[in-house]
Amino acid sequence: MTETQPKVEITFEDFKSEVIQDYTLARVSRECSLLGRKEVLTGKAKFGIFGDGKEVPQLALAKAFQNGDFRSGYYRDQTFMMAIGALNIEQFFAGLYGHTDLDFDPMSAGRQMGGHFATHSLDENGQWKNLTQQKNSSSDISPTAGQMPRLLGLAQASKIYRHVEGIQQDKFSVNGNEVAWGTIGNASTSEGLFFETINAAGVLQVPMVMSVWDDEYGISVHARYQTTKESISEILKGFQREENGSGYELFTVKGWDYPALVDTYQKAAAIARTEHVPVLIHVQELTQPQGHSTSGSHERYKNADRLAWESEFDCLNQMRQWMIESNLATAEELDAIDEQAKKEVLEGKKAAWSAFINPIKAEQKELCELLATVASGSANQVFIEKMANDLASIKEPIRKDIITTARKVVRMVIGENGQTIINNWIASYTEKIQPKYSSHLFSASSNNALSGTAVAATYDASAEEVDARLVLRDNFDALFAKYPEALIFGEDSGNIGDVNQGLEGMQQKYGELRVADVGIREATILGQGIGMAMRGLRPIAEIQYLDYLLYAIQIMSDDLATLQYRTKGRQKAPLIIRTRGHRLEGIWHSGSPMGMIINAIRGIHVLVPRNMTKAAGFYNLLMEKDEPALIVECLNGYRLKEKMPTNLGEFKTPIGVVETLKTGTDITLVSYGSTLRLVEQAANELEAVGISCEIIDIQSLLPFDLNHDIVKSLAKTNRLLVIDEDVPGGASAYILQEILEVQKGYQYLDSAPQTLAAKAHRPAYGTDGDYFSKPSVEDIFEKVYEIMHEAKPNTFAKLK
Repeated sequence: MTETQPKVEITFEDFKSEVIQDYTLARVSRECSLLGRKEVLTGKAKFGIFGDGKEVPQLALAKAFQNGDFRSGYYRDQTFMMAIGALNIEQFFAGLYGHTDLDFDPMSAGRQMGGHFATHSLDENGQWKNLTQQKNSSSDISPTAGQMPRLLGLAQASKIYRHVEGIQQDKFSVNGNEVAWGTIGNASTSEGLFFETINAAGVLQVPMVMSVWDDEYGISVHARYQTTKESISEILKGFQREENGSGYELFTVKGWDYPALVDTYQKAAAIARTEHVPVLIHVQELTQPQGHSTSGSHERYKNADRLAWESEFDCLNQMRQWMIESNLATAEELDAIDEQAKKEVLEGKKAAWSAFINPIKAEQKELCELLATVASGSANQVFIEKMANDLASIKEPIRKDIITTARKVVRMVIGENGQTIINNWIASYTEKIQPKYSSHLFSASSNNALSGTAVAATYDASAEEVDARLVLRDNFDALFAKYPEALIFGEDSGNIGDVNQGLEGMQQKYGELRVADVGIREATILGQGIGMAMRGLRPIAEIQYLDYLLYAIQIMSDDLATLQYRTKGRQKAPLIIRTRGHRLEGIWHSGSPMGMIINAIRGIHVLVPRNMTKAAGFYNLLMEKDEPALIVECLNGYRLKEKMPTNLGEFKTPIGVVETLKTGTDITLVSYGSTLRLVEQAANELEAVGISCEIIDIQSLLPFDLNHDIVKSLAKTNRLLVIDEDVPGGASAYILQEILEVQKGYQYLDSAPQTLAAKAHRPAYGTDGDYFSKPSVEDIFEKVYEIMHEAKPNTFAKLK
């Protein structure tokens, strides 16, 4: 526990100056909202969602926010971001316009709509900055309450840094003194993610301060339809801690009461920062002067009395009135501030628009000049000149206008000299422009996961055959010893060492904070991992079974998978997600929804090792890298025998590399995970009837076969069967597309490529349920035999 900072006495003049500065900033923020709405309605911006009505409480929050702290908020927090010095007028409008340059829109380089905020945790090379010397904001996402799970992890990191010895804290923490600050609208507290996070934070007792901005509505729906008793603080009273007990400290405060807000946030910060107790602040009686967004008007659903009340109790009007009554400023002085704010915002808007549009106009001019040259030598000169004139006449072009014109002109110059000229321009333009919208799905740093090289597992001559779970257990032991910042947590992960004993004895050796049990709450298990990884720790979040991943898929998809992309490489969360799955028993414990997963979480590596040694190799590699990954261990493989390596913690399974398990000449069989064992058995039986199968273990679904080794196999065998235990059209369809389209494997095939997947329903219970629901040895044998019968009917007589 740390000492609270002594109060610093300030003079009345200093106090007056600080209040006037706050009011000035709030007024600038309000003018940004007002002018921002006009920019959307006049067509310069696509959509606007603003923080008007929430300015004053955000000033109070910013006063309590210190270097090293983190925000996990939502799209109303522009005043806060301005108050901590992370957002200015030009940047606000650059975000509204979608400026693709980080120098102008540092929040997301135009990848997110305005109102989604972030600070840079990484430098231009993808390396950590010193987060303790700056005020930090994790990158916002739009899904309501989606910021909550990550908030839990950001707060928990402080607890880990304070209580776990041996972790290098230099860039990430000062003895765990940092607070994680959350913000949310009152209606979004109806989401399950909010309640799950609130409960988990109370259990974990982490330094989290949660602000609920309450304006009584959720879009057009009143609080009476949103929240029991119309008050989130009322229904959370049971969370209020008792003396020396766990729980929350709860505060309520009026959103227009500047001095009360400042006092409340100072108290909340002191409690969370020193005692590591979570706090919830219910900020009531707020307004939303322009309604929810530019998509509609709040006059449609608020009556005259409500609108009149909102006008009177607008937080800026109330702050202005309090300042006049307290002799902090005169009405005339405040009027002057208001006018100056309008002027500054208008000037900033104009500068932001010029910075946004001028590069595009230069591109427009460049193409028009090129088209003039192309037209002069074309049989379609008149038509090309018209298209060039039409493009030149657009006063405020977008890049779609430019590239569309160029691509249409190509059709008019087929076979002419101009075709090469315009195609070269299109290629050059696309190479320059496309990355502005598509880069950084994965890490572009030198520490990305694909930079890792394979390191083989080594064995003594007398290597013992052991239960495969022991390979995992002893490898985790080596990793925890090697990396003090490594920790793992999940349902049953701690005391009993996970349901399959892959962590046996680890909690006893490394303590309850590093090897931890958690409640049944998959979304916030992921959130813990995301937040802690964003603060320099190396968490492994364990989801007990693959099917349960569906509880967390939204957080994985919307938050973790997009983090590098939506910040253009300026934030990262190298979280490892551990789960187990594939074949076992019944609908809820043996699903393999891989098609759903791989299509939802692009931006996360998806790894499907066939055994525990391969899985351990993935863990070893990923701990050295800076990208997130999902590792799916084979649920029925923990008791199978594997040799114990001698270089635990050091051997590495490369990502995106397939492995040929058996060479053959007649057909290539492609699969992964538990199903491979069935494929190998079927291949042995096929060998007995004269069919030679080549078996390839995919190992990594995302990315997929980067060396294109599968197509090399097809060049030899000329036939392909993909075996998968996902539903038809699931992962097998993805795999087939990769082989046929990306690797262009179609050109080597003498037979139609085929897939063998599970039935369309979930797997039924029991051994028979598995047999009749998913591909069996007999299914594989018969499918391969049918392919060979079609190819060589005289050699392989009809089976059925």
